[in-house]
Amino acid sequence: QVQLVESGGGLVQLGGSLRLSCAASGFAFSNYIMSWYRQAPGKSRELVAAITGSASDTNYADSVKGRFTITRDNAKNTVYLQMNSLKAEDTAVYYCTANHQIWGQGTQVTVSS
Repeated sequence: QVQLVESGGGLVQLGGSLRLSCAASGFAFSNYIMSWYRQAPGKSRELVAAITGSASDTNYADSVKGRFTITRDNAKNTVYLQMNSLKAEDTAVYYCTANHQIWGQGTQVTVSS
């Protein structure tokens, strides 16, 4: 079964950290560019970070540069998003996607003050 399953979301205080995971199954994970998107209430979905299949290249939204890090473990078919120095505006549902063809169900991240 082709699927992506996100985990690791939750409630965190301002300035805190979280690590999101996205476990893939049913497809050749290492062949896919993996990305994290987020969608806040009333806003459109936006790209947060992306990583190539070999992990040779990464890309970040300006709003998260220096705070978030995307990595992947192709042996475990998993992509991660380490989020540090979290801000209130990082509150959103976070989704992972494989080449924008396969999407996970999302995980909620809430940053509280």
